[in-house]
Amino acid sequence: MNITRYPVIEAYLASEAGAAVDVLEDLFTHDARVTDEGVTVCGIEAIKAWKRAAKHKYQYTVEPVESLESDGLVIVKVRLSGTFPGSPAVARFRFVLTDGLISALEIG
Repeated sequence: MNITRYPVIEAYLASEAGAAVDVLEDLFTHDARVTDEGVTVCGIEAIKAWKRAAKHKYQYTVEPVESLESDGLVIVKVRLSGTFPGSPAVARFRFVLTDGLISALEIG
């Protein structure tokens, strides 16, 4: 399902279906940052470690629901299901893109 007009975001959302993290190297800038649960990690190696840990801890799935663009952000509303309190939950993934790659992702 194409929820956005950005292939890199579609690829990121598709990558959520598995546990492999090497694909993230092709989706994020080398100095990208991700903020999740109030913690920010910077750089592709830190992002890969964050993704591994989150998948292991919460065993979650992501179902995109809708997207919109606002003030330079691409915001994708998703349904998260997993082994965390309050599951399933609705979250917003806020993407910033630079030269066709993800330079920032904030999950909230």
